[in-house]
Amino acid sequence: MIGRGRGACARVASSPACVGSLPRGEGFSKPQLLEYSEESESLVVCDVAEDLVEKLRKFRFRKETNNAAIIMKIDKDKQLVVLDEEHEDISPDELKDELPERQPRFIVYSYKYQHDDGRVSYPLCFIFSSPVGCKPEQQMMYAGSKNKLVQTAELTKVFEIRNTEDLTEEWLREKLGYFH
Repeated sequence: MIGRGRGACARVASSPACVGSLPRGEGFSKPQLLEYSEESESLVVCDVAEDLVEKLRKFRFRKETNNAAIIMKIDKDKQLVVLDEEHEDISPDELKDELPERQPRFIVYSYKYQHDDGRVSYPLCFIFSSPVGCKPEQQMMYAGSKNKLVQTAELTKVFEIRNTEDLTEEWLREKLGYFH
């Protein structure tokens, strides 16, 4: 791996488990090799900004009982996952309106979940929004960085949407139903 410091991007793999180089073409300036990490069984592309790691840690232990979201994006130049927006008291339907239609985003969403038996819980959900029509280079960077971000945030409820219109209260309740 070249450069293990902040903002380092995995570019070269010496392992035989390495996947091939990325294709040349639109959005690709030169071929790159991506490292295959056998520990996480995923491509690791971008690190998570240190201030974002701290923000996610605080968000995880927040005391508020309203819905809230942290929306993250990749800073392509720094090759870091960074904060894009924060929202308090936001429904899934309002959240979908905050997402770009043609660009990927990572969302950590604290959701007030009312169970059928009357109990209330506040699950933290990781939602990877990867809309159809994104540039292939963007999709690769986000897809390769997803697992590292999920591990950093220590989340277990991980979902993906390919169309921002799919992010609804009904969709989220259905997904969370598998866990409860």
